[in-house]
Amino acid sequence: MKANVKRPARFSFKTITEKEAKHLTLIFVAVLFLVIVVLALFPLLDREEERYEVTTYAMGSYVQQTVYGENREDAAVKAADAVEALEQKISWRVENSDIQKLNNNAGKDWVTLSDETLNILTQAQSVSEKSGGAFDVTIAPISRLWDFDDELNEVPDSDLITSLLPYVNHSLLRIDETEQTASLKNLGMAVDLGSVGKGAACDAAVRAYEEAGAKAAIIAVGGSVGVYGEKSSGKPWSVAVRDPNGDGSLGSVTLAEGFVSTSGSYEKYFEQDGVLYHHLLNPKTGYPAESGLVSVTVVAKSGVLSDALSTACFVLGREDGMKLLEEFDAEGIFINSDNNITVTDGLKDRFTRTSRDYTLVS
Repeated sequence: MKANVKRPARFSFKTITEKEAKHLTLIFVAVLFLVIVVLALFPLLDREEERYEVTTYAMGSYVQQTVYGENREDAAVKAADAVEALEQKISWRVENSDIQKLNNNAGKDWVTLSDETLNILTQAQSVSEKSGGAFDVTIAPISRLWDFDDELNEVPDSDLITSLLPYVNHSLLRIDETEQTASLKNLGMAVDLGSVGKGAACDAAVRAYEEAGAKAAIIAVGGSVGVYGEKSSGKPWSVAVRDPNGDGSLGSVTLAEGFVSTSGSYEKYFEQDGVLYHHLLNPKTGYPAESGLVSVTVVAKSGVLSDALSTACFVLGREDGMKLLEEFDAEGIFINSDNNITVTDGLKDRFTRTSRDYTLVS
């Protein structure tokens, strides 16, 4: 006995008028188009919904944040607060900051430092030592003399520069990590963390993102950038590398995590008697470094290291700079005055040149 199965009715356009068929076709096309548009825009709408962007000011620079996740706004606020709090600790200009206390006690007493300041000072001192003083955390007597931050725009007296050089000596900065103290051995010495401050700010922000439970974030403070977490797309972060001769970028570098800092002669400078003087000083001469480079970008595991290393490499030059990066397991992009770009092996597959004004060399 056969089962009584009801078959689906067959649909035929023969039962529909030509006018009705055209009308149904138009409706179908309209609905299909709407579905395609929604599917195309949904990922964008989702990303836009998760993103929070804000710009503040600290460390003498704009602080730009883009934060993702449910706690995005709270995380951004906490990161901004962390950067401001850091400035109060490490700026020699701030009354009663850790660094001002350290400088005021030069040649006298040891000073107790906060965990954060001690960590930054220790990393900076490590770069000072391994770079042979090309980067020197005790450069304050000379950097204050040039005073690029206040745009003095005047070459200091050569005799005065010479008289202050003996006070620039990182080996006379003593750090006791066990006691959490530091001291400057001689009167007249002083620490200036301005060359690592922006990288340190990125470190502080990334810690704040993690503590606040942000999903992902990117922060830029002056020439330093820090990234945290993974984007929804799963794609790596892309950080632009500035064109030293223009306002745009000459390329970009991708990274899944870490910090990027750039030191360039284009950042702060002035011209006197036809000579250009930039802010990247050679601690051994007291004058702007002359290494043939115009820009160095460094990718490192911390913002402090990326910032300190980019300065040290600029002073050292390409060959010695690349050797220094190896000691810190860092990578770099070197640009010289002839518009030649040299990229370390670890970045060759992650750097993309977009400007034809520059040439990639091995």
